[in-house]
Amino acid sequence: MTTTVTGSRRLARVVSAGVVGTTVEFYDFFLYGAAAATVFGPVFFPHRDGLLGVLLALVTYAVGFAARPLGGLVFGHFGDRVGRKRLLVVSLLLMGSASVLIGLLPGYQQIGVVAPLLLTVLRLVQGFALGGEFGGAVLLVAEHGPRERRGFWTSWPQTGGPLGNLLATAALAAVAAGTSTAEYAAWGWRIPFLASVLLVVVGLWIRLRVAESPLFQAVAEDRREARAPVLEALRRHPRAVFAVFAARVGENAAFYVFTIFLLVYAGSLGIPTAVTTAAVTVGSLAQALAMLGGGALSDQLGRRPVAVTAALGCALWTVIFFPLVASREPALLFLAVVVGLLLHGTMTGAQSAFYAELFGTSVRYSGVSLGYQAATVLAGAAAPLAGTALLRATHSAIPVAIMLICCLALTTLGMAVVTETARSELAR
Repeated sequence: MTTTVTGSRRLARVVSAGVVGTTVEFYDFFLYGAAAATVFGPVFFPHRDGLLGVLLALVTYAVGFAARPLGGLVFGHFGDRVGRKRLLVVSLLLMGSASVLIGLLPGYQQIGVVAPLLLTVLRLVQGFALGGEFGGAVLLVAEHGPRERRGFWTSWPQTGGPLGNLLATAALAAVAAGTSTAEYAAWGWRIPFLASVLLVVVGLWIRLRVAESPLFQAVAEDRREARAPVLEALRRHPRAVFAVFAARVGENAAFYVFTIFLLVYAGSLGIPTAVTTAAVTVGSLAQALAMLGGGALSDQLGRRPVAVTAALGCALWTVIFFPLVASREPALLFLAVVVGLLLHGTMTGAQSAFYAELFGTSVRYSGVSLGYQAATVLAGAAAPLAGTALLRATHSAIPVAIMLICCLALTTLGMAVVTETARSELAR
């Protein structure tokens, strides 16, 4: 009885550390995306063509995704060599430091071209830090949790994405509501970036109290760590790396189209930023709940049926999503975002344990991070950036919808190329 209680407390602590730490990191990362879509253009890239300034700001936003695979490789390597917990602490510190410095960074009017250059460097640091976050947070939970409920428990750290996005958009909306348009553009947007230091302190306090993965400890005690985990993952599990990559593409693209690109598209239609961010805030809460539901369903029905069904639902909803937003009716905008993020959350929740179950312990961090973050460059960076470019060139959302549907087809392929993993033990 005592052992069971102790194990439950340990799991609860690990899950809490995953949720809080991931929420803080995604808060910082998404705060940048929301600011890039709304205020960074005039602050760091002043230009007569407002949409071009937004596009340039989103280029620096995309740069953060370019750094994520490098972060995934570095954090994956050392996470498989020295442990999951230490690397999660480092990633949190890096992300928080970069965000605070962005909040202190002078704009183009103060220091000229140095401003966007420094902004780009800090965005690279953010991307590098986040590149190691998912692999560590989800795997730490997977390696502590019981097989029969692994899908449910590993879906909890995934909620850090929508919760971080919720906090980021809510913070920006609160500051925008409390300041004039001029005040918000001049200094108000900086407050949420500076406030991230408080969130980082809380995240660190929780993460430093968790235990290292028992599976990793067993590997370390037996001296079975891989010397080059990334190369070993590619050599031993090439199909699994591709499966992670492909499955992640549509999921990631859907999220950024339904959130970051939405801000750009709605802005081009003249919809107030306050309305759009409120819709994303409500949708993010629904998305977090859907992730837990998707994870629980995957324990009962399997990872693949739940994820593929949700991906197909997302593809169908994409056809409906943009006309609803284009109606300029707040109620229809809320409906578009909430349903889109509900479907996305279900898909993501079902995929969490799937990634961890594809690899052995000695290469799990590296294998998951490699496929996961490589897809993030293609989908997460390209979706809002390509979407904005297509919108500027065609003045239509139809090309963006086609792009997203193609990405979701790739997700379906990724889930299909490997066997169902829901009933399997984690390989040591």
